[in-house]
Amino acid sequence: MTEENNEEIIFPQDEVDTGDTAEAEAEAASEAAPEAEAPETSEADLEEDDEVESEGTPADDQVAEMEKKYLSLYAEYENFRKRTAREKEKLYQDAVADVTSQWLTLLDNIGRAVDSTKNADDTTVDSVVAGIELLQKQADDVLAKIGVTIIEAERGTKFDPNLHEAVMHIEDPDLGEQEIAQVFQKGYIYKEQVIRHSVVQVAN
Repeated sequence: MTEENNEEIIFPQDEVDTGDTAEAEAEAASEAAPEAEAPETSEADLEEDDEVESEGTPADDQVAEMEKKYLSLYAEYENFRKRTAREKEKLYQDAVADVTSQWLTLLDNIGRAVDSTKNADDTTVDSVVAGIELLQKQADDVLAKIGVTIIEAERGTKFDPNLHEAVMHIEDPDLGEQEIAQVFQKGYIYKEQVIRHSVVQVAN
């Protein structure tokens, strides 16, 4: 009787690999995990991203707001500048019209005086001179109405370089130092602004 061989036979496919097999499975699981965990992107998410990009950053909004304020301020300044220029031109026109109206009567009288001298003779000289003197007085009155006065520059008046222009110098024992001896041309002043200096001769 043949002895039974009780030794267990292990085939290759039945071998259990406790080391390499477990490590391979763990690596495969780690590679598959990111793909499984990645969230899906919906169309709503994409539209929201586009809206965020289109709205811009706070800095862009601030720049746009500053630009808007600048344009508004510039437009307001331009309107103010044009309005001021129109008002200035209107004031000038009104001033010219007012002054001209004051002189019209005088100009009419000068025209009449010129016509009267054409037929003047020796007997009418005095009346012509009197008429010219009246015209001179009327001219002074017109200037006074618009605020223009004659600068004082009588003989003996103290010379003032702010009001008078000295074109000649003489020695005169009857006058003090830097006193006006003679007036060659009258000067005029409007308030504190000299329109024309008095042209004078100064003594000593």
